[in-house]
Amino acid sequence: MLTPAYIAQQFINALNMGSIYALVAIGLTVVYGILRLINFAHGDMMTLGAYLGLAVLTALALPAWAALLIPMLVVGALGVLIERLAYRPLRGAPEVAMLITSLAISSLIQNGATMTLTAQPRPVRLPAELTQRVDVLGVNFAVMDVVIVGLAVALMIALTLFVQRTTLGIAMRACSENVRVTQLMGVDVNRVIAVAFAISAGLAAVAGVLWSGKFGLVDPFTGFVPGLKAFVAAVIGGIGNIPGAMLGGYLLGFAEVFFVAFTPPEVSGYRDAFVFVLLLVVLLVRPTGLLGAREVNRA
Repeated sequence: MLTPAYIAQQFINALNMGSIYALVAIGLTVVYGILRLINFAHGDMMTLGAYLGLAVLTALALPAWAALLIPMLVVGALGVLIERLAYRPLRGAPEVAMLITSLAISSLIQNGATMTLTAQPRPVRLPAELTQRVDVLGVNFAVMDVVIVGLAVALMIALTLFVQRTTLGIAMRACSENVRVTQLMGVDVNRVIAVAFAISAGLAAVAGVLWSGKFGLVDPFTGFVPGLKAFVAAVIGGIGNIPGAMLGGYLLGFAEVFFVAFTPPEVSGYRDAFVFVLLLVVLLVRPTGLLGAREVNRA
């Protein structure tokens, strides 16, 4: 029965999913905007962040804020290392070379996690203050739901201000327009790209911690499907466009949750297929995405 409380509950669920998709999609689009690289290892940064968050909460017994900060810093540094060792030597090579490399890195992380941590899903137990339920006008939600939306919005605002107001952010925008010209103007392009990878991986790590905290499990393939869906969100919004990635993430979150909530059970099981059908429809109507601009020659 479609009561107002049920609809409000699904709205909260959609906000949660959309916030996580938006964080991952922004990370994808930050790197794509500069290198035109679709980083298929991006979802695996989510997985690493989720495992690190679990380790911080259990093995180290640190507070919840540390379970967000430490994975963000560690995985962000790992993103810089991967860029330096795997992607930088291929810069200037055909784009497909870096694409294949990203697939190889993804496979390496997934298989490495499976061999060292086993494929057995591990439970993620959040502190009691985050699992506490709150009832507002008949709508029941956990404190964790508020944290997910609030943190995602705060990070997106911080990134927007960084890109628009700081010298390094302006350099990132310049590189997204034309890397060669930006380099000729004296900008350290390697530093800019390293920062882009750090931001991308750090956001994915935070998203991984939030995802595993919401669903209570983590395994070596935790970030695979959310990573693919975040790619869909980035394309829907206009890949390479940060506001577009935000918009695409929330649109996808709402579309997916509402599809499951308001369709019969025998249909709602095809939620993943629905996501990719939605992508095809958007590309047929607007190939560059909702906020994307037509690609120009960047030579």
